Amino acid sequence: MTLQRISIMNYKNILAATVDLSPKMNCLIGSNGMGKTNFLDAIYFLSFCRSAFNVIDSQTITHDRDFFVIEGFYTNERGEEEQVYCGMKRGQKKHFKRNKKEYKRLSEHIGLLPLILVSPSDTLIIDGGSEERRRLMDVVIAQYDNTYIYALNNYNKALQQRNALLKMEEEPDPELLDIWERQMATEGERIYALRHQFIEEFIPVFQQIYQTICDQREVVSVEYISHCQRGPLLEVIQRDRMKDRAVGYSLHGIHRDDLDLRIGGYPMKREGSQGQSKSFAIALKLAQFDFLRRTNSRTTPLLLLDDIFDKLDAHRVEQIVKVVSGDDFGQIFITDTNRDHLNQILHHYSFDYKIFSVENGDITLKESNDVQT
Repeated sequence: MTLQRISIMNYKNILAATVDLSPKMNCLIGSNGMGKTNFLDAIYFLSFCRSAFNVIDSQTITHDRDFFVIEGFYTNERGEEEQVYCGMKRGQKKHFKRNKKEYKRLSEHIGLLPLILVSPSDTLIIDGGSEERRRLMDVVIAQYDNTYIYALNNYNKALQQRNALLKMEEEPDPELLDIWERQMATEGERIYALRHQFIEEFIPVFQQIYQTICDQREVVSVEYISHCQRGPLLEVIQRDRMKDRAVGYSLHGIHRDDLDLRIGGYPMKREGSQGQSKSFAIALKLAQFDFLRRTNSRTTPLLLLDDIFDKLDAHRVEQIVKVVSGDDFGQIFITDTNRDHLNQILHHYSFDYKIFSVENGDITLKESNDVQT
């Protein structure tokens, strides 16, 4: 998938921008706070129907403005054009359209425009709670299997209902508990099967990418941990019903799944340096990209690299550049505060590129190279 052009109005600090893009490399240069990340977030919004950084949609509307609009014009691998529109007014729901036809459910859109975003916040995958590591799995699986979103929504609904019963002062109806527990188990085991399949294929790719970045000097591992590995999930959930009742929430289920991340056999969170942690997070994201690329969608995802060079030594930067400059990657967006790293990329490889300057939300083309002409 290639984003040919994007139009943005009143999205964060971008008041108005229409940008024609390179099919390969798009570099955005500017100081911190100028709008580089906001531009990437607008692209992300068109893929996922939400911001990568703001939970509340209305917070993405420019201050003192009443609405935002983002419109993207894409071309897929078959040369077919896709037009995606998103608009929202304050106090109203957002509208998403594909080729001028509005979606009935936003979940129907997920996966049409596959995308991987690599950003400084990815270190939360290592340093944050287990929900960050579950999201690592969810964001990929949801883009190639629509049934996953429905299973996840149904599981979370059952989990909320069971937790509400567990919090009741009076003794909850055991038949009601049983209904929600059975739904949790049914949907949970479906989710576990998809996560397990994904991780089994994901780990070797991740390890290979990390080995390239560190030049074979470090050994890393990822292990999937789930309560489903203890036996039938319904039995696992019901086994500790009294304990759950005492604490007022569900202690077991796939909502507690986690990934054990290690370097040299020790926890990455405890042993990894800043550079190692960032390399680890980048390798995880690039492995996500590779997995999506190889799924049955047959669509190369967009790759958004936001300020990835900070806290990395020159050798690791060079190795990452080698990885993302390969033929397996399609359209790439890179942000940085200066041109040093980008010059390194552009001078070593011959492909289409455009360099944009970003200042106070204004996006200006500064340099371009069309190798086809």
